[in-house]
Amino acid sequence: MKHFYKAMIGLDLTEMDDILIKKTIVYLDFLGIEKCYFVHVAKDLAVPDEILRNHPELLAPGDESIEALIKNKLREFDFPASMDIEVSAEEGSHPLDTFLRWAKIKDVDLIIMGRKEELAGTGSLAKGVATKAPCSVLLLQEKRPPGLPKKIMIPSDFSDHTDLIYDFGERISKEMGAELVPVHLYEVPQGYSKTGKTFEEFSEIMKKNAQDDFNRFIQKFNHNGLTCRFILNDGEGQGKALLEEAKLIEADMILLGSRGRTKSAAILLGSVAEKVVLANNILPMLIFKKKGETMGFFEALFKV
Repeated sequence: MKHFYKAMIGLDLTEMDDILIKKTIVYLDFLGIEKCYFVHVAKDLAVPDEILRNHPELLAPGDESIEALIKNKLREFDFPASMDIEVSAEEGSHPLDTFLRWAKIKDVDLIIMGRKEELAGTGSLAKGVATKAPCSVLLLQEKRPPGLPKKIMIPSDFSDHTDLIYDFGERISKEMGAELVPVHLYEVPQGYSKTGKTFEEFSEIMKKNAQDDFNRFIQKFNHNGLTCRFILNDGEGQGKALLEEAKLIEADMILLGSRGRTKSAAILLGSVAEKVVLANNILPMLIFKKKGETMGFFEALFKV
């Protein structure tokens, strides 16, 4: 699939880098990646004492030492020699802003980040990138074995912008032979009891309304081969509810999209998608953003 030509991979000089490099290799051909930028961003590029003890050969300035360390890792894990790569270590007081600025400068189509489950780290940079990146983002989890997905879940709200996500999902589903499973989370509104109906009765009304929305959506955009699952959220968080459904259906990837109400908003995730990002550190997650729609907002962001 020739969709993402240039990818930027964020590294943090921990064991997670080893995992991320190995998993990235699995996706290179499928995603059509032709150039990789490996980037480490930190407030201070001084090489940690522990790394210097283990690698006494690193006597160059911090940025050069870190770049050499990353290049050694790529050779260690047999990163394809035919791939065009650039390695850089950047310093910035606000690592997220610095990382996103480099994504803009390099005009990348995809950012690949790791999500930790047991390794030390807050994951705040990956979460920030997922929310604000000017391009699509692939989050690869720590413990799941490398491999392409066979069942992809798409949380859906049936807005017109969701059509882009379905189109993209159908393409990768067809090329991988993977099953595509749309999922819609519906809720019973507060105050339903004033209608004189029980919670169960009103939940059926909400489900029927969601089914009608889905039917109109697939007819409008010609996605007739898909069947949606409708999940009642009866109190737990939206992100947690969708992640539980992903586990139940044995999905091995979640496909999300940015909200599409306006071009200026397309860079940011909707509230439900953001909650899924925050809740999920066990399943690979591809956040698809239509790159051209986000760049104007992204440029304005850095002029503020």
